[in-house]
Amino acid sequence: MSGTLVLVRHGQSDWNLKNLFTGWRDPDLTDLGVTEATAGAKALADYGIRFDIAFTSDLKRAQRTCQIILDGVGQSGLETIRNQALNERDYGDLSGLNKDDARAKWGEEQVHVWRRSYDVPPPGGESLKDTGARVWPYYMTEILPRVLAGQKVLVAAHGNSLRSLLMVLDRLDREQILSVNLATGVPMVYKLKADSTVASKEVLGDMSGAH
Repeated sequence: MSGTLVLVRHGQSDWNLKNLFTGWRDPDLTDLGVTEATAGAKALADYGIRFDIAFTSDLKRAQRTCQIILDGVGQSGLETIRNQALNERDYGDLSGLNKDDARAKWGEEQVHVWRRSYDVPPPGGESLKDTGARVWPYYMTEILPRVLAGQKVLVAAHGNSLRSLLMVLDRLDREQILSVNLATGVPMVYKLKADSTVASKEVLGDMSGAH
């Protein structure tokens, strides 16, 4: 019997609130972000899952979300592996800029292309395709083998690193993934078959807050 993979996007960060491009910059969660992560933890506690290991990124908004969830399910000391392969997409020269200011500088259409195209990176940054190129090998070598061995694995990461995983798990093509938005703090529970395809998927909470 293969295991369970739970994906959670971190709660709202300070820069999400300020409408800034964040990428690899490292702001903390807002009070709302803590509340969102806590709600995700409660949903998982009510679901009754016990994790064997957790993975998160090299950025504290994801790390803190991960810890809030582990605290909430009574597994505060669980082994947690941090790796920048799971980091958010690097927005390069856009990082730290207000999204409205970026539109004023480069034009609305160009900024939209950088944000929503699959393979056009912003200056000095990564496209979603580039993000997947580091997320997928890490998933295949470090995360997936544990799930297929029957473990229950938590991954607390970011909108774009998780969208890269959804392309694999939900079998979405490069056009379909562009319209996928993930709500903050809402766990997605995947049970995988022995061939690594998805046997079932449950969303524990309200996805209407996706952005």
